[in-house]
Amino acid sequence: MIAKNRELPLTIVKLEALLRRLPATYPKRPKIERDLAKRQAGFNGEESVDIHFNSLPEKEYLIFHDLCLNNGTYNFQMDSLIISKYFALIIEIKNISGALYFDRTFNQLIRTINDKEEGFPDPILQVKRQQRELVSWMEVEKFTPLPVEYLVIISNPSTVIKLKSGYSREYEKICHSADLENKIKELENKYSKEAISQKELKKISRLLIREHSPHNPNVLETYTIPREHLLTGTICPICSHLPMIRKIGFWLCPSCNSPSKHAHIQALNDYFHLIKPYIKNTESRDFLHIPSRHIAKRILKSMNLPSEGAPKNKRYLQSPP
Repeated sequence: MIAKNRELPLTIVKLEALLRRLPATYPKRPKIERDLAKRQAGFNGEESVDIHFNSLPEKEYLIFHDLCLNNGTYNFQMDSLIISKYFALIIEIKNISGALYFDRTFNQLIRTINDKEEGFPDPILQVKRQQRELVSWMEVEKFTPLPVEYLVIISNPSTVIKLKSGYSREYEKICHSADLENKIKELENKYSKEAISQKELKKISRLLIREHSPHNPNVLETYTIPREHLLTGTICPICSHLPMIRKIGFWLCPSCNSPSKHAHIQALNDYFHLIKPYIKNTESRDFLHIPSRHIAKRILKSMNLPSEGAPKNKRYLQSPP
């Protein structure tokens, strides 16, 4: 059973908002665009693997996608986590094309494509670290010990996986997504005795959902971009011109003459994702280019946003996901 669905990561949402709010010639755009493309490719790879989870018996397995937990010092994230009464399995998903060579001498992954070599961190080291963190987290929460295994899945079926002769057996834990079911069958044969009860399995599930804390980066700090460099105003949903002009009850694009009743929604969401998770009337007027506080109030109230504070100092909060 899918206990936690896979959702578009906040980092991708925020990078998309950031690119909407930067000038086309902004010096840091190419770097941000490359980072976004890599994250989107990773997310697409994760989604492509999800179909292979459907073959697992719903009553026997709980599946958590994009689970992020805190170990007391920092957060650790798992692409997918499968839990049964017999074992837990952490899955790290990589969407990398070309030919992959796993170098155990220097603990790195080397990708060759178009006669070019590129190095990546070893995903085995990454997922083993997640294994240690999860075991430690379960110990702190005083759960009955549950065997925790790991697997690295290469989501692109055309990717060639190369291993040096004499490699460690842990590199047998690398496979294509089509082999996921076989790998789980191997674990079922290995762990045939129940480690935890059905009651404790449900308890772990509830706690994992409750303790999930999605990664929520401040992308302006990440790329050292001053807030003053962001473009303000509503963006035309047809031609992407910025800013639109506020008319009575709608927005009008001065470039393509297209009207929009809801262009402010994306604008305010960009504000929440990039600047802060709340906004005051005066701040909304500045960001949306609205001269009237009454119009700003009507727009903010129309979005049914949570609010707090006295009328003169009221601030409207970002809606929960």
